[in-house]
Amino acid sequence: MKTIRLLYPDHLSGGLDTYWFGAHLLRHILPPNPDQPLIQVDVPAPDGKSRPVAEGMRARKEILAGIADAKRKIARERPDRIITLGGSCLVSLAPFDYLHGRYPDAGIIWIDAHPDVSTPQDGYPYAHAMVLGSLLGAGDPGLAGMMEHPPFKAGGLLYVGLQGLHGYQERFLKEAGIDCRIQTGSFLSAQEIRAFARRFRHVLVHFDIDVLDERRFHSTYFANPELAGDGSGGGRMDMETLAETLACIAGASEIAGFTIAEYLPFDEHRLRKTLSGLRLFTE
Repeated sequence: MKTIRLLYPDHLSGGLDTYWFGAHLLRHILPPNPDQPLIQVDVPAPDGKSRPVAEGMRARKEILAGIADAKRKIARERPDRIITLGGSCLVSLAPFDYLHGRYPDAGIIWIDAHPDVSTPQDGYPYAHAMVLGSLLGAGDPGLAGMMEHPPFKAGGLLYVGLQGLHGYQERFLKEAGIDCRIQTGSFLSAQEIRAFARRFRHVLVHFDIDVLDERRFHSTYFANPELAGDGSGGGRMDMETLAETLACIAGASEIAGFTIAEYLPFDEHRLRKTLSGLRLFTE
């Protein structure tokens, strides 16, 4: 069984350079495995330039080019399993679509504080909030049009860690027929997660770092008081609950795809920038 690690340092669909840095740092954090080749998606490095908004999406042309490159490289490797190192949440689109072609019965477990079903018409131009809507066959037609396989069905999706919603997100989920529960007070039980995962021979897990409580884990968007995003709040999960959730999933089904997204090590990034100002390190 062939497993690849897809390094996908997308920062354009989230609007922060730290997405790029975080994705590259993840390659050193994951347990080493020489049998899992690292494949890097071509994404332009941060350059400080502002990107235009086209059809409601910032940096549309470059984002779609990144997805196309990811698709080409995944198709060339023909893996059985994909571990994706992001980057913003958008990085799940290409690998999940590919794996859905290999495993048509696959379900999705979306571990995230947010639903990621925004559309360009909702007024938030960053595509990282649009990815799951596209995987469901709705949302932005440019993103959904990049998919080669049928969209995922509403009944094949489970949200874990979902927090409060905007009105347009509630409407999307209702119209799509997605049964989900806001988990501000308590998370889904192990029994509920296990029951869902057992329905599928293969599951695809999307883990957004911002599902974690920023008071306990600081490399997340909401640990930075200078950022507001679309006005959503952060997650409330601790590392112990995350570990229990992942163990529960792995014990109930085969994980064919696993994405780590939105890792934002702000302190480490600032330290790197500070050290980069010394000629000792650059000459």
